[in-house]
Amino acid sequence: MAIKITDACINCGACEPECPNNAIYEGGSPWKWGEGTQLQTVNQGGVLVDAHTNQPPFSDEFYYIVAGKCTECVGFHETPQCAAVCPVNCCIPDLEHVETKEALLEKKKLLHGR
Repeated sequence: MAIKITDACINCGACEPECPNNAIYEGGSPWKWGEGTQLQTVNQGGVLVDAHTNQPPFSDEFYYIVAGKCTECVGFHETPQCAAVCPVNCCIPDLEHVETKEALLEKKKLLHGR
């Protein structure tokens, strides 16, 4: 399952540099599939999209996590690093994006080729 950032976020930014997948972005900032990954293209609804094309932000107010890039740090760390460093405990499991450990490892391989 991915991690999400709740509206309790104080926008401190402590989580962003901890993410091994570059899945965390500041509110209002566009994101890219290819940022911090080896992806060159991504299948979005049956259409191949350049992974280096800006995508619209998921939040204009708070830091946010792109669930499609979040692996809960599986394959990198024992626990999600965003949650470990968050001073207000607003990085929590995203129950809308539940994945097994095996699926998270496969996503890591897709994102990083290893």
